[in-house]
Amino acid sequence: MKPRIFYTKPSITEREVAYATDAARHGWGSACYDYIHKFEALFREHIGTEFAIPTSSCTGALHMGLAALGVGPGDEVILSDTNWIATAAPITYLGAKPVFVDMLADTWCIDPELAERAITPKTKAIIATHIYGNLCDMGRLLAIGERHGIPIVEDSAEAIGSAWGSRRAGSRGKFGTFSFHGTKTVTTGEGGIFVTNDADLYEKVLTLSNHGRARNQPKQFWADVVGFKYKMSNIDAAIGCGQMERIEELIAGKRRIFTHYAEALTDLPLTMNPEPDGTTNGFWMPTIVCAKETGITREKMQEAFRADSIDARVFFHPLSSLPMFESRPENKNAYDIPGRALNLPTFHDMTEADLEAVAGTIRGLFQGN
Repeated sequence: MKPRIFYTKPSITEREVAYATDAARHGWGSACYDYIHKFEALFREHIGTEFAIPTSSCTGALHMGLAALGVGPGDEVILSDTNWIATAAPITYLGAKPVFVDMLADTWCIDPELAERAITPKTKAIIATHIYGNLCDMGRLLAIGERHGIPIVEDSAEAIGSAWGSRRAGSRGKFGTFSFHGTKTVTTGEGGIFVTNDADLYEKVLTLSNHGRARNQPKQFWADVVGFKYKMSNIDAAIGCGQMERIEELIAGKRRIFTHYAEALTDLPLTMNPEPDGTTNGFWMPTIVCAKETGITREKMQEAFRADSIDARVFFHPLSSLPMFESRPENKNAYDIPGRALNLPTFHDMTEADLEAVAGTIRGLFQGN
C-alpha cells in the first residue's frame, strides 16, 4: 500500500517544543502572559500594523472586531459567497445579516463591483477574504468604502505571506484577522489574531477581549461592558513564537510547493492561484480549477486521489448553498467553480517525490479523460 500523502500538517521543530515546554513549566503567575506579549510583538512587526491582539481563534477576532464596529441586529455585512463559514458566523452572532455576493472568476475573491451594488442603508461593513492566499482587489474595495463611509475588513485567515509590494495582507483594512489553526502556514494549534492601525478600535477590542474590562479601569474585577473570552493561552503563544521566528522559512516552503505544482501542470487545461504583477501570494492552499470542456469534476479528482492514497480538500461550497442561508444561485462563479476544483496537498516537509506523486495523479486524470 502506498504511503499516505496528507493534505496538510504543521511544521513543528524542537524550537517550538522547547518554548511550549518552558511555558508549561514556568509560564504561570507573573509570567502567564510573557509568551503572549512576545508573540503579539513578533506578529505585529511582521504584518506592519501598530496594534495586535492574540486570540483563541480567527473567528473570535472577527467577532470582536465586528462588535467593536457596532454591527448589531438589523445590520448587513457584505462578503463573498465563497468563504468558510467562520467568516459568516460572527455576523450572525451579532444578530446581523450576511449578504453574499459572487466571487471573481480569476482570483476567487469578492467581486468589488457586486459588493458595491449590494450596499444598502443597512450595510455596516464589507469583508474582503483573501481566499487560499489570493489577494482581494483592496484598491477598489477601499475606494468603495471611502465613497460610502463603510469599513473594509480583511479576513486574512489564509493569507500569511501574501502582500502588495511591501504591504502585507491584513494591514490595509479597518482591521484584519488571521488564523493559526493547525492547517495554517503559522500555527499555535488553535488561535488567531486581531490587527489594526486604528487606536480607538484597538482599545474597544482590547476591552471586549477581556470580559469587558478596560485596561485603565482601576477597580478590580470591574466590567465596563459585556465582553468576550477569546484570549490565546500562553502555551499556544509559545508555539507561535517558535513559528514566527521561522516565518520566512515557512512562507518560502509554501511557495516552493506551489511552484513545483505550477511547473509540473503548466501544459494542462486548468488554472491555479494567481499572482498578479506587484503582488506576492502566500499560496496557503494550492488549488486547481479544471477547464469546463475537460469534463473533469471534483468527484473524479477525489476518486483518483483516494485510489493513490492522497488526501485532497474540496473547494469551498458557496455559503448560500448551506441549509441555514437563503440560496443565491445568481452567484454563478461561486456555484460553478467548486464542482471542478480541488485543493492540493501542501505541507512544509513535502518531498519532491510527494509532489511528483500528486502531479502524476492529476496528469493521469487528464490523460485518461
